Amino acid sequence: MKKTLMIATLAATALGAQFATAARDYISVVGSSTVYPFSTVVAERFGKSTNYKTPKIESTGTGGGMKLFCQGVGVANPDITNASRRIKSSEFEMCQKNGVRDIIEVLIGYDGIVIGNSVESPQLDLTLKELFLALAAEVPNPDGSETLVKNPYKTWKDINPTLPNYKIEVLGPPPTSGTRDAFQELALEGGCDSIAWIKALKDSDKDLHKKVCRTVREDGPFIEAGENDNLIVQKLNANKRALGIFGFSFLDQNSDKIQGSLIGGNPPEFETIADGSYPVSRPLYFYVKKDHIGTIPGMQEYLAEFTSEAAFGEEGYLSEKGMIPLGDAERAKVANAVKTLQSMSM
Repeated sequence: MKKTLMIATLAATALGAQFATAARDYISVVGSSTVYPFSTVVAERFGKSTNYKTPKIESTGTGGGMKLFCQGVGVANPDITNASRRIKSSEFEMCQKNGVRDIIEVLIGYDGIVIGNSVESPQLDLTLKELFLALAAEVPNPDGSETLVKNPYKTWKDINPTLPNYKIEVLGPPPTSGTRDAFQELALEGGCDSIAWIKALKDSDKDLHKKVCRTVREDGPFIEAGENDNLIVQKLNANKRALGIFGFSFLDQNSDKIQGSLIGGNPPEFETIADGSYPVSRPLYFYVKKDHIGTIPGMQEYLAEFTSEAAFGEEGYLSEKGMIPLGDAERAKVANAVKTLQSMSM
């Protein structure tokens, strides 16, 4: 018993020392470029309506944010990380290993992943299968046999004769991006699973199924364009035949320059994402270090602002920015978890 108390005392002392090494009087937030605009507007309102400093928000990508967040506790490390997908078990384990043991998971809403192009180009109607055939590293042999070959498709017309005779050029986020993770899972794997013999691999060889369905080709048609969605818009305006991958909220804010492709006949719109008819949508989160609450000024108040009805409610200001709100029961559950500071488990 004494030994246990001694270990707990030493841990508490070490944690206190980490916070005492340098003072920080503002909240530090890193992570997803998709959640960044929502987090920023909450931070700005929080800074203006309270006596706390405006939180510092950095766009590092979901994966990059998780690495920073999980490095440890103390003022040298971020307090919160935004994420456009749920934390992976490997990331959660990394956090635990580095002493970030009490984490509060906050689901804030939903977002659609858009495959869009310049408004000066024809609007496309694509299927998930066509997206898989356009962007996967390996695809079913065009001869009809149940074998895989290196992706031979060069134009959209090669895949479907009703599509334009344009070279396949898709600007997308890097591997550190939650948007990239979600696109691979929802769009590519969704299209992959429309091919029965590949879908059957889920039962016989799960690892091979994942590799086939989620590996993006590296021979030119998929072009990594970084975490900056504004840069993708500039490139789409410069290359009218190219497509780009980005969140619905970004499309919503730039509808004068870019348009979303239909997926299976469904347009990327607020209503279609909310009702699930648009097939490429994902949840948005942020993660909080419980150890920092009460030490970094204003954290609990910031969480309360973000999960208030005025912010993430059905008619809240975040929906005006393009975020799709949670349902009433879901929002109440999230708000209660934040209020009671419930730690997550995997």
